[in-house]
Amino acid sequence: MYFNDRDTIIRLTPEWKGERLPDGRPKVSDDILRRMRGITFEEAWGPLWNLGYRSNWECNFKMTAGKTVLVGRAVTAVMVPKRPDLDAALMAIGQKEEGHAGFYNQWVIDNLTEGDVVVVDLYDKLFEGTYVGGNLSTAIRTRTKTGGAVIWGGVRDLQQIVEIEGLQIYYRGTDPTGIGNCSMTGYNTPCRIGQAICMPGDVVLGTMSGVIFIPPQHAEMVVVNAEKNHVRDIFGFERLRSKTYSTAQIDTQWTMAMYDDFLNWFETDPQAAPYRHLTWEDELEEARRAEQNASASAQVRL
Repeated sequence: MYFNDRDTIIRLTPEWKGERLPDGRPKVSDDILRRMRGITFEEAWGPLWNLGYRSNWECNFKMTAGKTVLVGRAVTAVMVPKRPDLDAALMAIGQKEEGHAGFYNQWVIDNLTEGDVVVVDLYDKLFEGTYVGGNLSTAIRTRTKTGGAVIWGGVRDLQQIVEIEGLQIYYRGTDPTGIGNCSMTGYNTPCRIGQAICMPGDVVLGTMSGVIFIPPQHAEMVVVNAEKNHVRDIFGFERLRSKTYSTAQIDTQWTMAMYDDFLNWFETDPQAAPYRHLTWEDELEEARRAEQNASASAQVRL
């Protein structure tokens, strides 16, 4: 295989140790994808930034569906300007050897499965750079059920696309021309989207802030950290409104007394119910150590 080669995908994603899809992409669980829909762009960005991921998000997009959050497993495609001899070779491989039909974008979309998100580097091409129109957008919605697309290029038939319920497409601009004068050199290979790199099987999270590509091996950690920050924020907003704590107290290391207050709220307040699968042993231990260190420092000063 040249396009969508399982062995190549596995070799390029060695840090993933879990289940894989038939094409070799990492299969982050449906539960993690479901929980990912409840977190913000910034909550996902923070832990990855701390791990050294500095090229995994892009914010310069237009959106077809307003506030709709996009989550799914990346299926990548890399397009380049057409060169006749290269294009002929690629078409021969795809159509004659591998059995694909139609144009390059149809090869990708016709093979989508539930939970996929199409991620396409169309090198910011608009004229003859419209990766999807009404028909292919309908196919994406039907095949992925919850997915959509991230296109570093254009779309057409925007009036039709925005009427497709539940579909979210991130794109750079519109043009009436159909796609043409380009070739696909990569299908489920590393893909550049603006300043970001997306790998096949990455978890795609798209919000009003932009799109972030989350390495599958870190997806669960990102969700857990984000959920903890989220529920702590709910508690913090309440305590700030009641003037129980100052902003300085809420934004710095919590004391054990604050954690006691938080855990009582966490176990009893209905707002915390969706987050009660979370545990807080690490945070409590960190708070204990901080208080012990502060007490030791005070003893030294005395």
